[in-house]
Amino acid sequence: MIELSAVAAWRRYADEQRHAGRRVGLVPTMGALHAGHASLFRAARDHGDVVVATVFVNPRQFALDGDHRAYPRTPRRDLELAQSSGVDCVVTPTIEEMWPSYPEVTATTVAVHGVGDPLEGVDRPGHFDGVASVVAKLFNVTGPCRAYFGEKDFQQIAVVRQMVRDLDFDVEVVGCPIVRDEDGLALSSRNVMLDLDGRRRARALSRALRTVASGPLTASEVRAALRRVLGEGGVDVAYAEVVDPATFVPCTEHDEGERRALVAAVVDGVRLIDNASVTLRRAG
Repeated sequence: MIELSAVAAWRRYADEQRHAGRRVGLVPTMGALHAGHASLFRAARDHGDVVVATVFVNPRQFALDGDHRAYPRTPRRDLELAQSSGVDCVVTPTIEEMWPSYPEVTATTVAVHGVGDPLEGVDRPGHFDGVASVVAKLFNVTGPCRAYFGEKDFQQIAVVRQMVRDLDFDVEVVGCPIVRDEDGLALSSRNVMLDLDGRRRARALSRALRTVASGPLTASEVRAALRRVLGEGGVDVAYAEVVDPATFVPCTEHDEGERRALVAAVVDGVRLIDNASVTLRRAG
């Protein structure tokens, strides 16, 4: 496994792989890697790609600098997991190269409206601007590739796909299934910040989604069930919504068929998200 940090070397490596007739598979991460990331690495490997993993805790997608500093970092373990999962190249760029003006505001920002406006867009103003901006840079440096993202961040995938369409990136965005722990909790780098009681209460997110997955239910029944289970679990609900998975427009009582239920909650200061496919029936 090759380890790189310089943007120029990273760009050169990806160019060399394509010149040799290989497809590049890019897995963007913020480190603190776990089995969910490993599943993305394996998916890229299974597609026959040369697997490039980036590890960069992007400050532009955090509302507060303190949140950026508090984000878990496990650099040694990250390299071990990447190597054991078949990654060919790990890129750990510096903030100085990624955002030369940091901590000053960067002059150029990529903003994706529509799918990026509700839910996370409301609760975390500027978050998706930071995500879209850094992913655009990752795509620009890597060049034509497949890019693998976990569906736990379902709205993030929608934002990235919209950006790719609108800006004509030569990138195929691949969404991969959520990986869960034995207790149902969706794997997240933030989970390590929970104590035993917090983890117990955090299970309410996946439990709420399982409650509505059996369907079919009306949109209002889905929202009510999600909030009821989350409330019983003792978490602070940020949102519990069901939307069109392509547009992220909230569903109405007239909608039917497959839609997406998304939840977000705060547990002891740790913000967690989860989602699942649901089947709606028309009310009445």
